Amino acid sequence: MKSVAKATDFFYLETSKKIKMKYNRLLFQKLFLLALILNSLLFFAQDKPYWKEIQEFKMIDQTKGIPTKPILFVGSSSFTKWQDVNDYFPGKTIINRGFGGSRLLDLNYYADDLLNPYNPRQIVIYCGENDIATDNPTAAEVFERFKTFFGKIRQKYPRVPVAYVSIKYSPSREKFWPQIKELNESIEAYLKTQKRAKYIDITKVMNDENGKVRSDIFKDDMLHMKPEGYRLWTKVMAPYLK
Repeated sequence: MKSVAKATDFFYLETSKKIKMKYNRLLFQKLFLLALILNSLLFFAQDKPYWKEIQEFKMIDQTKGIPTKPILFVGSSSFTKWQDVNDYFPGKTIINRGFGGSRLLDLNYYADDLLNPYNPRQIVIYCGENDIATDNPTAAEVFERFKTFFGKIRQKYPRVPVAYVSIKYSPSREKFWPQIKELNESIEAYLKTQKRAKYIDITKVMNDENGKVRSDIFKDDMLHMKPEGYRLWTKVMAPYLK
């Protein structure tokens, strides 16, 4: 009987070892596969335009913290280069999350990263100029991109006021001015139908006495503005900021 018991114990022990080894192999295979998937996702994420900029925003938020109820600026390089924006609006707390070259397509793609952390008292947008100048979309197509982003804001913050700064007429992009005019007019008309939404028209303040766009307020690239351009924007924008 003892020999039978020993044989039985040996059988169960060996079987247990085999099962454990098989389980470990399966676990290793699953972990290895998971690692491959995660690496692939990370690779494609890093390959996505502006992924690094979004990660930098997250790092800033972690190290500096997020103020309570800030005014959130989102958009393209006209905001990105406004690094001292808080100096122009004393008494306001502004978080600038503009990233240069971005389009409304990019704002839509990164909407969760741009909106979720901040719980803003107001959102101010400057974007669409790069959409018009890239891939030659129609003004109507870019307008749909704007409505998509506005919808994402409303899903997250139904009652937060939103303001849109009209697209400037950059001299270097004069050939796109007709599309810019059409897009501005479409967004202005749309925002008039929305609650807690404003359209901020910075067109006239950037013109000279003859109604021509002032080139002297632009840098040499005739695309980005000098401080004087931002001072003109401030005059128009200040009454709209909460």
